Amino acid sequence: VVVVEAAVASVVVVVVVIVVVEVVVAVVVVVVVSSICCSSSSSRTAAAVVVVVIVVVVVVVVVVVVVVVVVVVVVVIAAVVVILLVIVVVIAAVVDCIVVVVVVVVIVVVGGAVTAAAAVVAEKIVQVK
Repeated sequence: VVVVEAAVASVVVVVVVIVVVEVVVAVVVVVVVSSICCSSSSSRTAAAVVVVVIVVVVVVVVVVVVVVVVVVVVVVIAAVVVILLVIVVVIAAVVDCIVVVVVVVVIVVVGGAVTAAAAVVAEKIVQVK
C-alpha cells in the first residue's frame, strides 16, 4: 500500500510540474509571438525561431523530469513535438501570426498532456513489474 501511494504521489508531482511548465510556456509563447511576429514577415520568422527554442527547452525540461519514469516514450514524444515545430516554422513563414500562436499553444498543451499521460502509464507499468 505504501509503495502504491508513493507511486501515485510521484505521478501527481510529475503531472503537476509538466502542466505548470506547459501553461507558463503557452503564456510566454503567446506574448512573445504576438508582440514580435505581427509586424512583418521577417520578424514573424524570427518569432517562429524564438518559439521553437522555447518549446525545445520545455521538451528538454519535461524529459529531465520524466526520464526517471521512462526514457523511450518521452524521447518519442520529444521527437514528435520537434517535428511539429518544424511544420509550425514553415507555416509561420507563410501564414498570419495569430494562426501560429494558436498552433504553437495547441502543440505545447497537447504535448504536455501526452507526456503526462505517458508518465502515468509508465509509472503503472513499473509498479506491475
